[in-house]
Amino acid sequence: MMIHILNFLQSEMTRPVSYGWVHLLSLFLVIALTTLLILRFRSADERVVRRIMLVAWLLMVVGEVYKQIVYTWEVSDGIIVRDFQWYAFPFQFCSTPMYVLPFAIFLPEGRVRDAFLAFLGTFSLFGGLAVYAYPADVFISTIGVNIQTMLHHGLQVVIGVYLATRYYKKLNFRYYLKGLAVFAMLVLAAMAMNVGVHHALVANGIDETFNMFFISPYHECTLPVLSTIWPLVPYAVFLPMYVLGFGIVGFIIFGIEMGLTRLFRGKRQYAQK
Repeated sequence: MMIHILNFLQSEMTRPVSYGWVHLLSLFLVIALTTLLILRFRSADERVVRRIMLVAWLLMVVGEVYKQIVYTWEVSDGIIVRDFQWYAFPFQFCSTPMYVLPFAIFLPEGRVRDAFLAFLGTFSLFGGLAVYAYPADVFISTIGVNIQTMLHHGLQVVIGVYLATRYYKKLNFRYYLKGLAVFAMLVLAAMAMNVGVHHALVANGIDETFNMFFISPYHECTLPVLSTIWPLVPYAVFLPMYVLGFGIVGFIIFGIEMGLTRLFRGKRQYAQK
């Protein structure tokens, strides 16, 4: 029975390509859902906003559980084999909404919650947008993993844009800095895990790649752009460049949101005259 279930979960397809039908269909659904949330729930009660985030979080968690099952168990010669893939441990940059959303959902309104909302509306949004702009590196031949990937990153975009729209009155430089602080804490957590898990694996004779946020000092960074910088500079230079680069990108997302907010505010005020 379990063999049949695993075979089903690992059903394969031709690997999708960027801007092929899988990508374009996913993009259409993301745009449609984002538009629906903005038009229907932009001024929704706080309880409704929290429920929307809760649904998104549950979908992400269920999708991640499925992915971990696929990456941990496989059927080989009619036998179920367990082989955990350490590189797929769920604490990459794009995995962070699973850990941040509960704070945004359950914390009372205030500065601390605002920090998590700011992260979701800037840095997390960038992670989803980056994958949707160029998903070729995340597509594989497993149907379910492709669905999970586009669902997860799509929800990052949907929730990020929705929260930026819902809380547009909070948008200011201090709000961005709160999101940056959350990003910095997550980077520190990833760094601690990279060092700790690496030594634990080595001590147990396990030769696996564990590279959360792609900032491990023991494994090369394979992210676009940063992968070209990695071999050219010392690690002590690379890590600050990594944080600075993400900080700049997060600020660009924040700047676009601020610009659009002021634009629409101006048009609304003009229309009311």
